[in-house]
Amino acid sequence: MRVLHVISEMGAGGAEALVAGMALAGGDVGWESAVASGGGFRVDVLRAGGVPVFDVPVARRSPLGVVRAAWAVRTAVRGFRPDVVVAHNVSASLVARIATPRRPVVTVFHGVAEADVPGAVKVLRRVSTVVVTVASAASKRLRDAGLGSVVVIPNAVFPSAPTADRATVRARLGTPLDVPVALCPARLEPQKRHDVLLDAWAQIPGDCELWLAGDGSLRAELEARAPGRIRFLGTRTDVRDLLEAADVTVLTSDWEGMPIALLESLAAGRPVVASDVDGVREVLSGGGGVLVPRRSPGQTAKALRGLLFSPTARSVAASHDGSADAHTLMKSYDELLRTVLEGR
Repeated sequence: MRVLHVISEMGAGGAEALVAGMALAGGDVGWESAVASGGGFRVDVLRAGGVPVFDVPVARRSPLGVVRAAWAVRTAVRGFRPDVVVAHNVSASLVARIATPRRPVVTVFHGVAEADVPGAVKVLRRVSTVVVTVASAASKRLRDAGLGSVVVIPNAVFPSAPTADRATVRARLGTPLDVPVALCPARLEPQKRHDVLLDAWAQIPGDCELWLAGDGSLRAELEARAPGRIRFLGTRTDVRDLLEAADVTVLTSDWEGMPIALLESLAAGRPVVASDVDGVREVLSGGGGVLVPRRSPGQTAKALRGLLFSPTARSVAASHDGSADAHTLMKSYDELLRTVLEGR
């Protein structure tokens, strides 16, 4: 089965990590995979793994941008000749449908802000053969907005080992081994609510550090208002190594589908402090960290204090009954895609 993934970009985000993992592991379930995207550091990883990559300009939600992106995806379709197209998120699904009117387009819906759900449903009704959500809560939102049938396949992380140990990573960053560290692996964009995190961090006394691994449109604003003991690390390709060196992961997002960063943290044995939203709630219901009310600096600070300065508390919080593994995820997608093709 020939599978073409279409996604806006292949940078540091969770959807991008999922696409890279699925494309590289596709051979395990009998796929020949390719990726069409606007570029990013994961493109090099795909090429090194033998996955064909096609360049597609990012649509940017403009009509002209959509047309240009669709034209590029059409070129990818002609070159790769996929049996099925897997489009990640709404704009990629629209572009894919314009590019290939007759092939099945399976949408993987990673999530949008609550206010954008009705608009997303209007588009997905018209362009998607099947819609997959990465968490049950997202499925309910789409169905409540009138989408109808939705398939749920929970996100999973593909196994990876750190390339450097805790001491080496901390030495590179100039952080002593005995200093507690919280890591926030998230783009510096409004959805992630770093303002809430900075307000929480200002309430945490003591010798500790907050590492912000990510970049985005809010960086200058956040740097200007950041209290002390915060390191802005920018976009990183070594998040697995950072997890090895950190003690706690923190996410203060306004909304999430099922964040890969959270799953990576749990896989690395790091407890999570995270906003009580949708897919986050589903994952942490089995343990692994502390849920805090959305937009609550005080509760976030309290949870971080309880974990940062107590190895025992971290050990207890990190226990987790396990989430879906990569093999289960690939098997689920393979069964779905083959069912879609059989039903044409």
